[in-house]
Amino acid sequence: MAARKSGFFVGAVAGAGVACAALAGVGMRMAPAGAAEPAQVVRTSGAPAPMFAPPPGAPMSFADIFEQVSPAVVQIDVTSKAAAAPRLRIPGLEGFDIVPRGQKPGEEGEEAPGPKQQSSGSGFFISADGYLVTNNHVVADADDDGINVVLKDGRELKATIVGRDEGTDLAVLKVVDPKAKGAAFPYVNFENQAKPRVGDWVITIGNPFGLGGTATAGIISAYNRDLGDSSSTFVDYIQIDAPINRGNSGGPSFDIYGRVIGVNTAIFSPTGGSVGIGFAIPADVAEATAKQLISGGKVVRGYIGAQIQPFTKEMADAQGLGDVKGAIVADLVAGGPAQKGGLMPEDVITAVNGVAIKNGSELTREVAKGRPGDTLKLSILRGGKPRTIDIKSGVRPTEKELALSDDDSDEGGAEAPTKPQVQKSEALGMSLAPIDDAARRTYSIDPTVRGVLIDGVKVNSDAGEKGLRKGDVLTSVNGDPVTSASQVNAAVEAAKKLQRPSVNLRIIRAGRPTIVPLKIAP
Repeated sequence: MAARKSGFFVGAVAGAGVACAALAGVGMRMAPAGAAEPAQVVRTSGAPAPMFAPPPGAPMSFADIFEQVSPAVVQIDVTSKAAAAPRLRIPGLEGFDIVPRGQKPGEEGEEAPGPKQQSSGSGFFISADGYLVTNNHVVADADDDGINVVLKDGRELKATIVGRDEGTDLAVLKVVDPKAKGAAFPYVNFENQAKPRVGDWVITIGNPFGLGGTATAGIISAYNRDLGDSSSTFVDYIQIDAPINRGNSGGPSFDIYGRVIGVNTAIFSPTGGSVGIGFAIPADVAEATAKQLISGGKVVRGYIGAQIQPFTKEMADAQGLGDVKGAIVADLVAGGPAQKGGLMPEDVITAVNGVAIKNGSELTREVAKGRPGDTLKLSILRGGKPRTIDIKSGVRPTEKELALSDDDSDEGGAEAPTKPQVQKSEALGMSLAPIDDAARRTYSIDPTVRGVLIDGVKVNSDAGEKGLRKGDVLTSVNGDPVTSASQVNAAVEAAKKLQRPSVNLRIIRAGRPTIVPLKIAP
């Protein structure tokens, strides 16, 4: 702490020196303390600027760092089939079509190959024998023999894909220089122990807009950023303000000691260019992923087979759980590890193997750390009471397989049901009715689903504002199964007596369950 105080003091003195220099620049000279002589106007035009020492931690130049690490950073040129549209948010994916080849103008014969596109990204060597790291999206669509690596010394080498991981958007390549005959490539090391602080310097090197060997500098702006896509399931991104642009994807971010603290991956920009908000994959995630890709060509993650949601403050209040944080189980994969282990819908998971989790992303990351066959100890709340469940981890499917399994059913084209002669009731701004055969046919409700049909929703109600609609099925209230409107009203009255502000409803729409907290009207 003493060193920090000293640094702050030196910085303040330096700042004062700058202020005085600024005053001197406009011709004012301050009298020494205690002197009777008044300040005088003097002319200082052409006078040299005063020198002062920067505060500790601020380098005078990044040149030494650049000279040290830049030989390990490469340009990656990729040839692939022309994409339908470029991905503007992620740098490095802009492509341009080139003239189709294989058929001369006016020549008849076989159909010419489709158009190609060229794109560029960045990467860096992590070993002397030619392994290098880049982003998955830089090389994901590359043609066979379509990846060229350009080194700082101008050499162009072919590279092959060792392994790719969609979950973290990382890939490992391997280059071979037939002329080198065992010569070592320059490489850099990951730094995953001494974590830089927000405000610490960072320098990036890469290939923005095809301008290879470009250095930019800035600071770490924030940690634990969520990009709102599937990669954020496994990555808490570092936000940096060092300018990165299209083509910087896959390049490294360094600390002032020349150690890799992140892999540049994305930018936030309304224009597609840098606005000072960039994102990097932390070094510990990148190193662990790279090691798995090198050893096995893919990343294997643990899996329990549960559909989860954030456990919100409103949900906690509905169960009288105060500030409890975690993830709530909406559904289970039939026959999956979680179902076999005894996990149930509406259980609230608060920790995995003793590690507290605050949301669904943290739960997924902790589960993913387990190897298939490992026993995962889940701390849960069921009905507000704590318990521990042991689940034997499975193998997480690929992101593409998960996306296919999560696709919504086609909800369009359903005809309005004929008006059945059934008794309806009101609750929480919803009109509720029993589920009859006509409703099951109209809304494609599985025969195994038990609950009560939402037959209408008041637009200005909390249910309406949260998106509930006609055809949804309400299966439970605060964990208690319901099959009639009277049971729903009874559960709401019970929550009122406990002075709960809301209740948690389990809703099934198009076969997919979700937990929705609804406010109780006073």
